[in-house]
Amino acid sequence: MQGIFAKTISFVMVFTFLLFSLTVPAAKAKLIGTETALTVAANEANRAKVSAFLERSDVQQIMVQHGVDVDEAQNRLDALTDAELLQLADNIDKLPTGGDAVGAVIGAVLVIFLVLLVTDILGLTHVFSFVNR
Repeated sequence: MQGIFAKTISFVMVFTFLLFSLTVPAAKAKLIGTETALTVAANEANRAKVSAFLERSDVQQIMVQHGVDVDEAQNRLDALTDAELLQLADNIDKLPTGGDAVGAVIGAVLVIFLVLLVTDILGLTHVFSFVNR
């Protein structure tokens, strides 16, 4: 009796392990290059820098004055390519330290406004009511 019970349990265990091994794909680990890792880290740092800039109250106040929705601008920031993000982060770095950054803020707002306007014209979004479709 014990032999039949042991064979049945063994068969069920083997069948279960085979079933799991067929349904779960094998992990494929690959090495990544140093440049790839540095690029990813730099892109994350640039995204954090621009996001922190957009979270400042003075920047948000100017954006609202120009009719740009802060949440929409943050969504657009998430959709930027790495090259566009690098350009924005470089512009933030070029701001004078402790100086008047109104021109740079207006420039950033203008860039965001133009991106929103172009996407409205292309019909991808509907942010501005003055764009005719």
